[in-house]
Amino acid sequence: MWGAIASIILRNRIVILLILLALTVFMGWQASQIELSYQFVKPLPKDDQAMVDYNSFKKMFGEDGNVMVIGFQDSNLFELPKFNGLFDLGKDIKKISGIKEVLSVANIYNIIKNDSVKKFEFKQLLKEKPVSQNELDSLKKIILSLPFYEGLVINKDYATLMLITFDDKKLNSRDRIEIVETIKEKAETFSAKHHIVLHYSGLPYIRTQFMKTVSNEMFFFMFLAIGVAALVLFIFFRSFRVVGYSLVVVVIGLIWSLGTIHLFGYQITILSGMIPPLITVIGLPNCIFFTNKYQDEIRRHGNKMRALSMMVRKVGLSNFLANITTAIGFGVFYFTNSSLLVEFGLVAAINVMASYFVALIFLTIILSFLPVPSLKKRNHLSGKLINAVINKINFLVHNRRTAIYIVVTIITIAGGLGMFNIKKIGYVVDDLPKKDPIYTDLRFFEKNFKGVLPFEVLIDTKKTKGVFTNDAKALYKIKMLQKTVNADTAFSRPLSVVEALRFAYQAYNNGKPKFYQLPPPLELNKMKEYISTVSGKESKFKAFLDSTMRYTRVSFQMADVGSVRIKEIVNDLQPKIDSIFNPKEYNVSITGQCLVFLKGNDYLFHHLFISLLVAIGLIFLVGIVLFRSVLIIVLSKIPCLIPLVVTAGIMGYFNIPFKISTILVFSIAYGLSSDGTIYILTEYKQQLNKGSGKDSIFNTVKEVGLSMIYTNIILFFGFAIFTLSSFGGMVAMGILISITLISALCTNLLMLPSLLLSLEKRANTKKMLKDAIDFEAKDEESNYEQL
Repeated sequence: MWGAIASIILRNRIVILLILLALTVFMGWQASQIELSYQFVKPLPKDDQAMVDYNSFKKMFGEDGNVMVIGFQDSNLFELPKFNGLFDLGKDIKKISGIKEVLSVANIYNIIKNDSVKKFEFKQLLKEKPVSQNELDSLKKIILSLPFYEGLVINKDYATLMLITFDDKKLNSRDRIEIVETIKEKAETFSAKHHIVLHYSGLPYIRTQFMKTVSNEMFFFMFLAIGVAALVLFIFFRSFRVVGYSLVVVVIGLIWSLGTIHLFGYQITILSGMIPPLITVIGLPNCIFFTNKYQDEIRRHGNKMRALSMMVRKVGLSNFLANITTAIGFGVFYFTNSSLLVEFGLVAAINVMASYFVALIFLTIILSFLPVPSLKKRNHLSGKLINAVINKINFLVHNRRTAIYIVVTIITIAGGLGMFNIKKIGYVVDDLPKKDPIYTDLRFFEKNFKGVLPFEVLIDTKKTKGVFTNDAKALYKIKMLQKTVNADTAFSRPLSVVEALRFAYQAYNNGKPKFYQLPPPLELNKMKEYISTVSGKESKFKAFLDSTMRYTRVSFQMADVGSVRIKEIVNDLQPKIDSIFNPKEYNVSITGQCLVFLKGNDYLFHHLFISLLVAIGLIFLVGIVLFRSVLIIVLSKIPCLIPLVVTAGIMGYFNIPFKISTILVFSIAYGLSSDGTIYILTEYKQQLNKGSGKDSIFNTVKEVGLSMIYTNIILFFGFAIFTLSSFGGMVAMGILISITLISALCTNLLMLPSLLLSLEKRANTKKMLKDAIDFEAKDEESNYEQL
């Protein structure tokens, strides 16, 4: 079959080359339209209960993570120039298109009781800047007498916040980046003028900075991967020609990967942004194997067309199966049912196979046009160093198998013990370095305001106007809920309809701070006409109550405590909430972007583990198709699994936790590790037809060892470039996959041949292997004449 494929390609090379060019142009056009994703990353599937609750919440109350915060601490906050500067900053930001509201100590609202019309009026405390320090001092007394704002925009240590609410449509569009940049520019002007250090946070800001970094790093790593690949290829082959056509294959694969993302209607996320540099790295082994085989055939007989035919026949199948295993390593992410991973896995798997076919077709055609490489360009095949390494490998396999088994066993046991130390934890910003401004600023807000990550409680009273009954039953339960949640120091003070009523009751009693409390039922009845303006109709509080007064929310801000702690908090809170709100009378759910994100870690861990098992099973089936021998395939999986155990051990010993980026390592690395197994087994099958098992092992290592070493070195450096990422998870992934690949190279070149050689000692092994061969080797000369 592969001889026929070579014949078809060479006979129709012009037409096929034009088709390849047309497809690349089309994919380039698709790639030019690609966009960044501005949506919040949702690791959970839509039918997960946490996502169902969150989507129900958003449908009623809109986005919860739509507030950007600017904070600073200054004991001289109420000095006239600084205060007025803050006032101007708030006004300037409010004018920006896409900003709904700005709340700060210089731009707050007070509730005034209007007895003539029996209603509460929300009035801005400051319509104009104070003109004197005395006027500001009077305003300061009023501001500090409003407990509603304590811990919300100012604390006792004069740390203060500016809360900037985004329009939902702008929040999830590319306009968000420009808005955040404009806000930051205006804020930095204020900072420079008044010599104040500002801190920025909130999900709009964090998401914007993340996506800017993802965009910048995607292009940085694409060009870096190409540069590293070119350098390593030149070191190996000492040929600009080989580097040139290999880079053409890589660039075509890169263009196709970007085009596929847009063609499928996807956008660039933190994961899909990794695909182009990954395809750049993963596509190179095809070029290496095809080039080495072609040059080896040229060295043997010097006939170009025969060499191309043998290149496709001998390398085509093994590389096809190797790319299948790599694609499986990515493709199994489809079974996670998480849109984030489904998109990543599907696009990566398709483009792994696309890169293989591009390499097969393009190299066969381009090499047919290029002159035969000179003897000097083929010297690397007989290099003293590389041949000494391969001879040493063969010596160890044939003479030191016991030592190999002992060393591998010890390393595996050590890795297995380290596995038990791995922790499963994730943070919203844990992928950032500890010195990154986003990280340090978040710690400022956690220290002074308990954090800025949204944590929501949605309450369904199951009846219209159930929030405001005559006995105020629901309101007092909400008060108990708030007290229960605030018993944990991870939470800020809440915002809710109860807090609004406390504020209103203070206004009802002429602004006296001691009346900042939930009024008793009798007092609430007296305030009924006044309350109508804070019970859902007034724009300042309608975000906490639906129009039917059946649903309400209690909003907290919390620290980035991690997925383990949030799980403990929810498990502790749920029974307490159920004791306050009888489940027969109320439906109460805990939700919010923060909870959805962190719960996603547990979900992904479980499903990525399942996807790894699926990958092992599918690659096992590929092996069965190739050899029809369960024993050999089972034993051949040992060299693929041992590197994973070693990598897991390293994670445990060096305290690298399981999270989205590090869990990805195992499926990807297993697929790549299986490539070496495929190369060895495929060549071993062919060698069995020529001699004894012992000679077959020797020739197999000699035949594919060089290309495997070249390939794994390039993959090692290709993944090692991710250590330059700003994201800690990317750095860990780059290091771990690089280590896994080197481990896999050692086990595939030492452990696997040793196992096959040990099997040869069994009396019936050779017969079993030959019976398993599903094709007979055709005479090379005959195939050449036919071509």
